[in-house]
Amino acid sequence: MSMVVASLPLLLSLIGSALLSWAAWLIRRRAAAVDPHGARDVPTVSLLKPLHGAEPLLADNLATAVAQNYPGRIEMLCGVARADDPAVAAVESLRASFPAAELRLIVNSRRWGANAKVSNLINIMAEARHDVLVLADSDMVVPPDYVARLVGVLDQPGTGAVSCLYVGRGDAGYWSRLVAAGIDTHFVPATMIALATGLGKPSMGSTIALRRDTLAEIGGFIRFADTLADDYALGEAVRATGRTVVVPAMVLTHACAETSLTHVVRQELRWNATILGIDPAGYTGSIILHPLPLALIGWAAGGGMLAAGATVLALAARASVALATARLDVAGRPAGYRFAPILLIPMRDLLSFAMFVVAFVARSVDWRGAGIKLGRKGRISGPEDI
Repeated sequence: MSMVVASLPLLLSLIGSALLSWAAWLIRRRAAAVDPHGARDVPTVSLLKPLHGAEPLLADNLATAVAQNYPGRIEMLCGVARADDPAVAAVESLRASFPAAELRLIVNSRRWGANAKVSNLINIMAEARHDVLVLADSDMVVPPDYVARLVGVLDQPGTGAVSCLYVGRGDAGYWSRLVAAGIDTHFVPATMIALATGLGKPSMGSTIALRRDTLAEIGGFIRFADTLADDYALGEAVRATGRTVVVPAMVLTHACAETSLTHVVRQELRWNATILGIDPAGYTGSIILHPLPLALIGWAAGGGMLAAGATVLALAARASVALATARLDVAGRPAGYRFAPILLIPMRDLLSFAMFVVAFVARSVDWRGAGIKLGRKGRISGPEDI
């Protein structure tokens, strides 16, 4: 009887390990892919950077977006809600390091909805001058040909927006490295599977590049002022116009700055709750991508040697993903980083599964210290409405 009970989680674990092995192959194939460079013309570009608070290496990360090999005109607009925001110092440092760059600081506290980042983007957008818009999170590290490659992909027929895959880099000790390992060994393979099967249509806050007229056609940023998954919703709106959202071969680096388990849990619960709100059925089905916890459940249910074998396969499959991700050509990752995620896999897998489960009962999440109440269909309300 115990083996019958154990059979379902063990079967799911074995299928999940097979899917992760396939994802590792997809990642290795992506490492050899090449993006188009250049466009029929050289459009002017506005980089929109919503900022909030201090981050390790913030000035260095932002500098990678300033130091671009692009023949056209680029402006970077950094937005904060308060003049005393710690991020202002990083912007001033950039101005000193790049005196010739078109770099502007926008200070505007106006709130347009519960999503503070979108409010920031709306305020920044009011000052943007150029035709191609590139919005990107503050903690992204990009290569010198970042803008050129985005423009080249955006110039392809039928393309409405461009978004970028990313890997992790821990900048603040063990907990930040644990988050980075989660990106490399959970987020990346799940995204690759979604792209390959068409079951998911990613549009990520790492980067969304689109034309000014496309943004106007979908209603502007104000449309997403009360949406938690604003990046995903923006991509969906672009697709609704009949255009595609392309995820090119270029891979960026996400600079992780979590300093405690509490910080990690708050961050990852928000990520999981966001995905659950977007696609409840798909999120529930993604349990299959947690083969190690499933194998351990099967072992606890009396799966015996079969459970032991499933556990080994799960660890091996996740390690193959970590090694494949380490082969990706990305800017900003330290030498030797590629081996760290393998050592973190057991802890990382168990934490990811815990967050997967807890998201089903979460009613509110934390965004940079602010409580956000979750509503239906990805809608949110801010602290003042709770």
